[in-house]
Order: sequence, then C-alpha cells, then structure tokens
Amino acid sequence: MQLHIRHETVYQYARPIGATVQLIRLTPRPDQCQRTVRWMVATPGRRVEHTDPFGNLTHLVTIDDPRAEIRILAQGIVDSGDTDAMLPPDENGLSPLVFLAGTRLTRTNDAIRTLAGPWGPDVTRDELLALAGRIRDAVEYVPGSTEVDHEAGEVLALGKGVCQDHTHLFISACNARGVPARYVSGYILSDNVEVASHAWAEAWLSAEQAWFTLDVTNLQPATGRYCRLAIGRDYLDACPVRGVRRGGGEEEMSVRVFVGSSAGQ
Repeated sequence: MQLHIRHETVYQYARPIGATVQLIRLTPRPDQCQRTVRWMVATPGRRVEHTDPFGNLTHLVTIDDPRAEIRILAQGIVDSGDTDAMLPPDENGLSPLVFLAGTRLTRTNDAIRTLAGPWGPDVTRDELLALAGRIRDAVEYVPGSTEVDHEAGEVLALGKGVCQDHTHLFISACNARGVPARYVSGYILSDNVEVASHAWAEAWLSAEQAWFTLDVTNLQPATGRYCRLAIGRDYLDACPVRGVRRGGGEEEMSVRVFVGSSAGQ
C-alpha cells in the first residue's frame, strides 16, 4: 500500500527564544516492511543527519537566532508492505535482549506482573494478543488523559490513557515475563484523523526468531496500513520531536498529521 504522509509541528512562544536544540525522528525507517518513495524534512536552523543506536534516521536541529515560532515539516510517500505482522531481526545486529532493559516509563510492579499472567517458555502470538486485550480492558482509551511522562504503573492504576500508554504497559508486562519488547512510533492510515500519528509495540518471538508487531490500542497486527518512523525502549527513545530551549516563556505546540492512500488521493 502506498501511503501519502504530511506531518507539521509548530511551536509558538510568548516571546522570542534565545536558542533551541531539537532532536527529530521524522524520516521513515529503511526497513524490509516499507520503502520510501519520496521524503523531505524542512526545519529552520542547522540540521545534521545521523543514525542512532536503534537504527533510526535522526536529525539534530540547532537554532541560534531569536524567533517566536518554529515550524517543522515532514512529508512524502512510503510503500508499506504486508509482512504478516512478523519482522526479521534488525539488520544492524542489535540483540533483542537490549529491549529487556526497563526504563522509568516501562518499569514493572506487582500489578503489571499480575496483568501479564503466566506464560509458557516460548511466548506465542495468541498469548500476546490476549495480553493486549487485557490491557485494553484495564486502560480505557481517553485522549488527553495522560502526559508523556506517565509511567506504565501509573497508567494501569489510573485506568485510562492513550496509545503510548497502552504500548508502555505492554512492554512492561512483556519484560516482566522475560520477553523483549519495544516501542514503535509512526503513522497509521485510519478513518479517524486524530490517530494518524500513532504508537504500537513489537515483541520478540524466540521460537520464530522474529518480531511480532502489534497495535495494542486497536488490538490488531501493525501491517500494511502502518508506517514505522522509529523504535526504542519507550516513548523517549522514539518520539518524533524532542528538544530543549532557552527563554521564550510560555510555549504553545500544535501538530497536524495527514495520512492517505493512493486510492484516496
């Protein structure tokens, strides 16, 4: 499937900032499950491209001149293939065991271990789908109910959250049972334009030596309607835009994302 994507992020400040550094992951990964036909990223300031330890294509943007608005635009076309929800080991040789290292956002507790339940020696797709179902039963999807720094345990206790919270909780539960799992940021072709920018998970199936890619929020494999931007241990490793600034006072951020298919253009 050919996906047409446009992602614009605008920061506006009460007064001009003195300087800012932004780390952006807005270029689709060069994976076997997708092929970038055309892509561009436009930002102010100086931009340096590199590949991070997880294999994500990353830009470091530095802006030194005072300005009251920063506009970041990424857009292009991606061919997304149907992979039967299974992805091979990473080409950069990164061990799946890296994704057993818990983070603050995915650390486990007794409630999460109970939610994970007992698993066999080799976790299966059905067990992971069942876990996703328990997470959706326990955590209602409520936009705006959490912040990006909410931990998995906090979300489970709260009983509501968004896609990144479902993903963090899934990763935490997998790790509690010794299964490597990771966070994926990207896009989904959906009838609901509010969820065009999305997050889902991938869990390592040792018996199949492959990653099972699963959208916990929508309880479905993440296949041809998805575009992968970045992977990591949690949101902070894979978020599309993250930065620091000096001055500027109050900040207002707006994000507009459009994802369409060739048939709908």
